[in-house]
Amino acid sequence: MLILGIHDGHNATAALLKDGEIIAAISEERLTRRKNEPGYPVMAINKVLEITGSTPADIDYVALASEFLHPKEFYMDWNWYKRGYEEELYEKADTEVFEQYKNKRLEERKETIIDHLGIAKDIIVVVEHHLAHASAAYFGYGKEGCLVLTLDGSGDGICATVNRGLNRIAETPNSASIGKIYSRVTYLLGMKPWEHEYKLMGLAPYASEDGVKKSYQVLKKLIRVDNGSLVFRNNGLSTNFCYQYLRKYLENHRFDHIAGAVQKLTEDVVLNWVRNAMNNTSEREIACGGGVFMNVKLNMLLCDIVDNLFIFPSCGDESLAIGAAYYVYYKHENRMPKPFNNIYLGPEYAQEEVSSFCEQLKDCNVYKSANINKEIADLLSDGEIVARFNGRMEWGARALGNRSILANPSDLNKVKELNIMIKARDFWMPFAPTILHERQHDYILNKKEIESPYMMVAFRTTKRARKELAAAVHPYDYTARPQILKRKSNPNYYDLIKEFEKITGIGAVLNTSFNLHGEPIVCSLEDAFYTFMRSGLQFLAVGDYLIEK
Repeated sequence: MLILGIHDGHNATAALLKDGEIIAAISEERLTRRKNEPGYPVMAINKVLEITGSTPADIDYVALASEFLHPKEFYMDWNWYKRGYEEELYEKADTEVFEQYKNKRLEERKETIIDHLGIAKDIIVVVEHHLAHASAAYFGYGKEGCLVLTLDGSGDGICATVNRGLNRIAETPNSASIGKIYSRVTYLLGMKPWEHEYKLMGLAPYASEDGVKKSYQVLKKLIRVDNGSLVFRNNGLSTNFCYQYLRKYLENHRFDHIAGAVQKLTEDVVLNWVRNAMNNTSEREIACGGGVFMNVKLNMLLCDIVDNLFIFPSCGDESLAIGAAYYVYYKHENRMPKPFNNIYLGPEYAQEEVSSFCEQLKDCNVYKSANINKEIADLLSDGEIVARFNGRMEWGARALGNRSILANPSDLNKVKELNIMIKARDFWMPFAPTILHERQHDYILNKKEIESPYMMVAFRTTKRARKELAAAVHPYDYTARPQILKRKSNPNYYDLIKEFEKITGIGAVLNTSFNLHGEPIVCSLEDAFYTFMRSGLQFLAVGDYLIEK
């Protein structure tokens, strides 16, 4: 059975599931080269079909995530944050006008799919937003009956659910959304909502305790989770319309104090909600989906209170395509799909294509290496920074070795060099390491052996990490967001780090995404070379080839 999963909203994505296993997935942004590209992912759909050698005629079902989504233009206009346009529609969700608009939009979305693929309408199955998030988490984890939590800004009128497996126990309307509070604070501080929330999380540790307390008193009036409750509650002011409240009552508060306060608020209310859910269900293994769980510092604290934690990788709305495909498979086959254990789901290039591309490059020194991993390891140990383009592209928000920029994690000077010459990141933002699985306890505190192959959890670090991984640890609170790498996940990348370990004794590298600031991670050979030439990078490894300016 072949199922095409589609998310056609913010950060539009396509995924293919074959006989219960996700075999391809890509977000539209990687192909259009516009960050978080919204709308119908025509290029991504074409690409996953191409990657797998499939045609529209091979598709048994199309799993369309979310019952309601706005047109593409809506997601490109941030002014609605000021006027609460989306929320006004949901305030009228029981009116005939809204239902007509909702049905009209759904028919438009279906017609777009039919026109593109030439398929029958009756094979399109619509999967409710939070059901798709829950399905991604539940089936991605693969443990029957576990506690499943979803939490985001909003989707089909709600923002949070508590589930045993896929049996929904409780849900929260989007009028009490911690995700909306966080996104509106992001907008208030002059950053892009739905994209730059991670910057506030990175900034939060720098704020003074007294300053955070002051801003926290303002924010806590917006939302709470009562003891024993499985839902979030607003305190009289709908979080849909909190932007003007924030502007009024946070005026003259320092930006870092505000960032620290919204992070603390998120941690406090979500931890209380999760404790309540565990107490109500007696389950201590949890699987999570939805954009709020992209907050790796929150996830670190969740690790403290659970027996085991699975966060679906890149669990924002880009994961809806995968979750919807999982659900449709489950409903039609009446069995669990295969757990998610491979994130390298994008395109790759044959050796002949790589050779042809590299050997025609001009204005660079290009040569094929007999041992490219040792070449890269030697360069890293000598203080060089190397971009790596190898194998199938990673799906999702994180670069996990195949479309990455690598550096020696012990060299603090690399932070400044990466920021000035290549990444142009905000000065307070930390970089992250890839750590060999067998070396993790040298660097992070992880007594429960929580798996972290996709950079979805932060960990407290050891004294050794603060020396050997100094450039890949948060400089203020000494946490790290590692990719803990087993060889079976990515043998070639693993072997590269082993070569670096032989030279330096360090079982990790600094790993940041191969892109310029504000652009998507590179996808094609052309993207890689174009980004390389526009940056301060000196070395680019493409397959077995090393390119030097």
